[in-house]
Amino acid sequence: MKRVREWISVKIVKAPGAMVLLGILFANVVIIGTAGFVISSLAPPSLENRGFWGSVYHTVTMILGVGGVENLVENIGQANVVYVLCCVSAVIIGLIVFTGAIIGYMSELISSFIENADSGSRKLHLSNHIVILNWNTRAAEIINEMLHKNTREKVVVLVSGNRDGVLSDIDERLSDTMDAENDAVREACAHMRFFRRRFYRLKHSFRNKLTIIVREGDPWSTKQLSDISIQFAKSVIILSSHISSILDRSGHKGRFGHAGKGDSLTIKTMLQIVQMTSEEESIDNQKVIVEAEDDWTLTLAHTIIGHKAQAGKHNIIPVPVNRILGQIFSQFAIMPELNLVYSTLFSHKGAAFYTQSVSAASLSEEEFVSEHLDHHLQSIPLTAVRGDDGKYQCYYMSTDEQYIRGIEPAARNHDLRVSLNPDFMIKDRHIVMMGHNSKTAAIMGGFDAFREEWKKKDGTEVLDVIVIDDEESLVKQNHYKQYPYVAKVISADIFNKDLICSVIDEFIGAHNEGGCIMILSDDTAPDEEFDANALTYLVLVQDILHRRSVNTPGFDPCRIDMVVEILNPKNFDIVSSYSRNNIVISNRYISKIVMQIGEKDSLFHFYNDILTYDDPNMEEAVSKELYIKKAADFFNELPGACTAADLIRAVYRSSPNDNRSVVLGYFRPDGEMILFAGDQSNIRVALSEEDKLIVFSNH
Repeated sequence: MKRVREWISVKIVKAPGAMVLLGILFANVVIIGTAGFVISSLAPPSLENRGFWGSVYHTVTMILGVGGVENLVENIGQANVVYVLCCVSAVIIGLIVFTGAIIGYMSELISSFIENADSGSRKLHLSNHIVILNWNTRAAEIINEMLHKNTREKVVVLVSGNRDGVLSDIDERLSDTMDAENDAVREACAHMRFFRRRFYRLKHSFRNKLTIIVREGDPWSTKQLSDISIQFAKSVIILSSHISSILDRSGHKGRFGHAGKGDSLTIKTMLQIVQMTSEEESIDNQKVIVEAEDDWTLTLAHTIIGHKAQAGKHNIIPVPVNRILGQIFSQFAIMPELNLVYSTLFSHKGAAFYTQSVSAASLSEEEFVSEHLDHHLQSIPLTAVRGDDGKYQCYYMSTDEQYIRGIEPAARNHDLRVSLNPDFMIKDRHIVMMGHNSKTAAIMGGFDAFREEWKKKDGTEVLDVIVIDDEESLVKQNHYKQYPYVAKVISADIFNKDLICSVIDEFIGAHNEGGCIMILSDDTAPDEEFDANALTYLVLVQDILHRRSVNTPGFDPCRIDMVVEILNPKNFDIVSSYSRNNIVISNRYISKIVMQIGEKDSLFHFYNDILTYDDPNMEEAVSKELYIKKAADFFNELPGACTAADLIRAVYRSSPNDNRSVVLGYFRPDGEMILFAGDQSNIRVALSEEDKLIVFSNH
């Protein structure tokens, strides 16, 4: 009964017209059935076809035309003509008076019903759904991520305005993904018989994974939150309202109307949600995810959690958006291949990170990893961390959650031995950072932590950075004087073409290998200017690379790493036509993380760990991160051909106790990524000196 009620509730909102039609059809069936029953029970013996279905037939013919009445008169006989005429007169009067009134009343009722359903004033009876409050440039990506899940999801979006625009954003984003997925399936299965029928089924199955309802209203209104069954949602995502388009007093679109001053609307919404999810009738263990783009909002969110959070009722997770993105960008500038690694593992599509809780008196990381490797071939254990509740959270990489549970002997080659380089060092990194965004300070913080963790014994820098930006932005950053590894600061906006080109050309000439050009997109710009500066910088850089490849024999432009940030996914094709790799759609990363921690909140602590290098004050490396390590430098001697299962176990056995390394895959010289996902015993590995390993380790 509960499922039927939920289905009716959703359909009334999603398709009120269809539900009205269904109601009318149902009412007609009831009326005709009732009339057929009455006629079959009271009809005189002279009436032919007196059974129920015959009486239903008589009823239908009388409604559709007078032929039915004429037939009735013939069967009853002439003696009852006066009685029949009275009945016919009553029918005519009823048709004119009663039916006419009913039609008018029902027309008004139907119009009102459809209008109320569309306006969002009708209560939704839902449970175990996902609620998104507010709307910003990351929201459509969050919904898009749900397409790759193995389960069907119900999503309710509550926005303060522009419902049609939100629906358009969702439809456009999902259509792009479905077209891409279906094109891939069409290409892979073009040789199959009956392909069109199978393709049709796949396409519609993909589309039907999501039920999305968008309502207009105040995200802090008790009534409207109650109307979307907030107390029974499994996850509530409160999006930052800062990066929604707003209209300033001059009439121009702007962003961050109170940049750097905190997001009071997010805090207001959070207070209401915390209150409602704490109530007795709300379900237990709801996940409340709050985007915080600045320290003021983050600090206040933690204050609310300290005073209002109730264990067991909800788990509130503030996500420091700019800090996370800044950490990601600092890692990409140092190891650009991580862009492809994270974009894969942070998603529900293909291999991903998983976690499960384990009750144990004590569990060391080495015990956990060793035991799991002994019994599993389709998942890779990473680390185990003791939580505040006394249980251990164990983390894995796998293609499916089912592979982290079953126990079976894992075939291993104990004869494989590898010799790791104990003095491995990441090569010096030379970076040009062009432009700025609201994450710049966090990016520099990531650089700070990296250089401290990988500092050389002779005191020389492992990292040097050149910054190119406009004067106003440089002043805000105090011209980067507080960062000793910033070798040069160039004041130039996008119109200073000659100056920018001369600096980039000199940089490429000096660092043909080990150099990275990172182009940032200004997320504080108006919507219509999104990615404009970043695209301009990209054109200038690619022109320099092209001229060098033409004029300099042996110059390989692919040896210069590039990390290009774009904010609007619509610009992806433009950027990819200029840069073959490492295009970073920054908002998409936060969307992936938010979606995953909405399912498993303990994953947030894992992400926070791998994205953060060790604190400079730590005496030894304790935080684990993902590193890209060149095979020739990682091994003293390259291992021979083997399986992924053998390589993973041999590397782990050979690692020092204070820096256990787990290999997750590798990159070939052409940039192709090979993840050790699936059955590791079936993945053949033959490493070359130029291959780059994906390693999970302390250092």
